[in-house]
Amino acid sequence: MSESPVDANTVLVPVDGSDESVTAIEYGVAIADKYGADVHALYVLGEEVTRAIETGAVEEDDVVVDTESFIDTARGIAEDYDVALSNSIAYGFSTRRKTQHPGSAVLDSADELDADFIVIPREPLTGEPGEVLEKTAEYVLLYASQPVLSV
Repeated sequence: MSESPVDANTVLVPVDGSDESVTAIEYGVAIADKYGADVHALYVLGEEVTRAIETGAVEEDDVVVDTESFIDTARGIAEDYDVALSNSIAYGFSTRRKTQHPGSAVLDSADELDADFIVIPREPLTGEPGEVLEKTAEYVLLYASQPVLSV
């Protein structure tokens, strides 16, 4: 039996709560299931939410509660395949760091997690405030050192 061309222990799936993010979770879980890997869902916060947290207009704990309903959906998908799912939250933007944007947040997290594969939603450009990842897929496809599936 020959070795698999893909050796994956951790599949990173950046999400923002959109329908496209659910699709990315489904693909990420399917890949993890095939290769015996775990999934890490990285919830990337948008500019408006990040600014609100940094200025104190919104409590960080409230944002965590809001993201948990999406993560619960992701957990349910992972449980259906008996795939372990962990999660974290990242600021997609910063008022203190010019070079921080959703793409850099995804790639920094991939390095920190030692992710072997990235599944990222490619969202339509609708301009909805919650859709943080709509322009990020292209950046990640260009600069990631891991294999990337854009869905």
